[in-house]
Amino acid sequence: MATDIRLKEGLPEITEAVVATYTECSRTSHLGHKPLPSREVVDDILEDIFDILYPGYFRRQNLHIGNVEYHVGDLIDGLHDKLTVQIARALRHEHACTHPDERMPLDLEALAQQRAVDLLRRLPDVRMELEQDVQAAFEGDPAAKSQHEIIFCYPGLKAVSVYRVAHELLLLGVPLIPRMMTERAHTDTGIDIHPGARIKPGFFIDHGTGVVIGETCDIGTNVKLYQGVTLGALSFPRDSAGNIIRGMKRHPTLEDDVVVYANATILGGDTVIGRSAVIGSNVWLTHSVPQRTVVSLEKPSLRIRAPGGQDFTPNYEI
Repeated sequence: MATDIRLKEGLPEITEAVVATYTECSRTSHLGHKPLPSREVVDDILEDIFDILYPGYFRRQNLHIGNVEYHVGDLIDGLHDKLTVQIARALRHEHACTHPDERMPLDLEALAQQRAVDLLRRLPDVRMELEQDVQAAFEGDPAAKSQHEIIFCYPGLKAVSVYRVAHELLLLGVPLIPRMMTERAHTDTGIDIHPGARIKPGFFIDHGTGVVIGETCDIGTNVKLYQGVTLGALSFPRDSAGNIIRGMKRHPTLEDDVVVYANATILGGDTVIGRSAVIGSNVWLTHSVPQRTVVSLEKPSLRIRAPGGQDFTPNYEI
């Protein structure tokens, strides 16, 4: 390897210039002795939780009724410790950001432990919801050969499974970690579900790539979305100083049994899609529609040019 040692002599100057920005650009620095939650550990927590939610499918196989209780007990014991440490880090960081002048509470670890145990107590209910999600996927996709295939292979179920765990953590008041979890699922699947969305059981995302579900969405039972669907905000309300007002309902509501086809966009906190409505592909919708409504674009007009240069318009149903 040929190098010029004289160029390396300038590296301390580069280091000094970079470190100088850590004070000037303090919002993009996290220095001190209060570590943030670890991405690697949070990913490991999700792997452990998936082994509990779907026993026998992923890391540990050859499970049976005689050994599964021991296996799950070992996972839950480890999750208790991992979750307690990571939740305490998240709580400590939030307190430092929101109450910088107040003394750090001494019982953050105790609070973190209680929230970790509360999450573990909710896992049976999460499994009951996911059972309905898996069944909805099987009934909603004729290409699915079995529920096992859905659990093994469907990115929509993975994203929804992570969302359901992250949502429970958010309801428990845990900062940072729920978003870390759903963004991991977003990276893996291309499906972006905010942990604050409220989604009832029987939810199925078919194919899934490019789906976006905003923080204040409300989704009823047995709702089905296809790839590219956006459930987003129409606008961001601002206060008199021009700052975004947070915490308001910004995203749409989908009532029970709604189907939304590929690449449709539904926007706005006041937008309600009525029960059993069908929203067609590529629709852009910013207002409510009644129950059992079908919303679709008019047939597109296609222009096709033959090799000889002659244009013709095909006559077929879209």
